[in-house]
Amino acid sequence: MTHAPTPPIAARIPPTGFSPADPSPYGGFAGGPLALALQGGGSFGAFTWGVLDRLLEQDGIDWDTISGASAGAVNAVLLADGLAEGGPGAAGRAAARRKLAWFWEQVSRRSPSGTAVLAAAALGASLRWVSPFALDPPDLTPLRGLLEEAVDFDRLRTQAAGSPRLLIAATRVRDGRAVLFRSPDVTVDAVLASACLPLLGQSVVIDGEPCWDGGFSANPPLRALVEESEAPDLLLVRLLPTSRAGVPHGSHEIARRMQELTFNAPLQREEDEVAALRQDCAGRLLFRSSLCRRVERLRLHRIAAPDAVAGLDRESALDTGWGLLQRLMLAGRAAAEAWLTGA
Repeated sequence: MTHAPTPPIAARIPPTGFSPADPSPYGGFAGGPLALALQGGGSFGAFTWGVLDRLLEQDGIDWDTISGASAGAVNAVLLADGLAEGGPGAAGRAAARRKLAWFWEQVSRRSPSGTAVLAAAALGASLRWVSPFALDPPDLTPLRGLLEEAVDFDRLRTQAAGSPRLLIAATRVRDGRAVLFRSPDVTVDAVLASACLPLLGQSVVIDGEPCWDGGFSANPPLRALVEESEAPDLLLVRLLPTSRAGVPHGSHEIARRMQELTFNAPLQREEDEVAALRQDCAGRLLFRSSLCRRVERLRLHRIAAPDAVAGLDRESALDTGWGLLQRLMLAGRAAAEAWLTGA
């Protein structure tokens, strides 16, 4: 019996809707309601800061819902609280820009060379071979203090006018499932849980459940965002490389690639789920659900740091030096400008 030849790997990977084969991942956004999905990735989150900084200059964006994990969750709450603090319009956008800039400047300033690794790891990077139970005190990172200084969580939970809804992911240690915190439940502990790496700090217990970094299970939440957002446009800001040429050699390269695979896998799975949902809805001529009607008109956009930052694959997500953070921020601004103009 003869067998048909096995198709190449690329032919067996289903489309995601964010296909890199598209002529450009940018363009097609004319303003109005916008949902954001913000991936975590340590200090690479400064790239997202730049993207948000440029978007906040733009009039005519209606901030709908923001999902995030780890550094993406941190950027999400900073953006949402800034918009709530300043109120609708230009004042809210200016307040959000100031809040984001202050936070990332403080991350670098409060992280001298001896503690930079700890600060970046608190934002979702990787610190290996250290037991958190050997650390005294167990939380050596400045993240809690920075968040409490920057964000009014009581105000955030009230969802003031002009403030987007939030969808923050953490991972339940017991079974590895994603725990999603929506706006009324977003506390400083929820954000810390979203950014809790088990090899750095002890788990964050919420409602009796120990939680770890959201990057393990939903980095960021995408399927839930598609289901819950009413926005016709969804922008994914991706921080981590999805592919690399060749096979990594040496412990450093191998560890880096292991980290990328670990924290990209949940997003790739959810991209496939969204693509399958779109295909299923497209095949239904009758009895279309409200979800299918939303999915059919949904426009998916992507801004990817690896496409926009030269040499990012050689940088460390543990580096919180101001030089790298500023370079990432400026690259994020440029990428957002290209997306807005369709360049």
